[in-house]
Amino acid sequence: MPVAMTDMATTTPAAVCATRSRISPLSVPSTLILRALILLIIGFLVIPVGAVAIGSGTGLIPLPFEMFELAGRAPILFPAHMLSSAMALLIAPVVIAVRHRAQLHRALGRLLGVFVVIGGLTSLPVAVMSHSPALARAGFSVQGLVWLYLFGAAFIAIRQRNIARHAKLMLAMVAVTTGAVWFRVITGTAIALSLPFEPVYALAAWIGWMVPLSIVLLRPRLVSAVLNSGKSTWAR
Repeated sequence: MPVAMTDMATTTPAAVCATRSRISPLSVPSTLILRALILLIIGFLVIPVGAVAIGSGTGLIPLPFEMFELAGRAPILFPAHMLSSAMALLIAPVVIAVRHRAQLHRALGRLLGVFVVIGGLTSLPVAVMSHSPALARAGFSVQGLVWLYLFGAAFIAIRQRNIARHAKLMLAMVAVTTGAVWFRVITGTAIALSLPFEPVYALAAWIGWMVPLSIVLLRPRLVSAVLNSGKSTWAR
């Protein structure tokens, strides 16, 4: 996801500093702290959740009874959804990390897109067929639709060579992807604290992806500052 560049030959140092101060709302220490936090989230949440989902989808890890029953009713759709969504979750941070290496970014981005399309399309029948509360099933279904829409819009944007819009939409799509992580964090916390599980489960199906999506959409400069450490950026 290329960064918008400043013409250094025609811009004074003072102007460059002023531009950077307007674009990045974070100090360098704050940016580094947020980057470290993101790396911790990837290492201790994203990778384990993705690995467990792959294990569950391949049958290497036993499923809870409810998911086992669902897998029996959807023996193709359910594993396809688990595996494709897990791969999308694991590949997404890599696609962002190599955004300045065009060929690798493009190849991994296409692979990510394949998994998103499969995961999004299979999420709809899987949600309908599950025995989750109606509110939770609605949350999973809307998440799948939003996931597909953001990827489709990002694909159209890059085909139109609108790199800035493509970058914003892809980041939003990745935010929705992380809903799988936050859903498990919320439900796991509910179990640990002995909270009423069913209402928390239904709520987690919505806020797990809506909160990270809202952060990306409402605070694009903050996200850009973390990604670019105060350099000129596409967040306009």
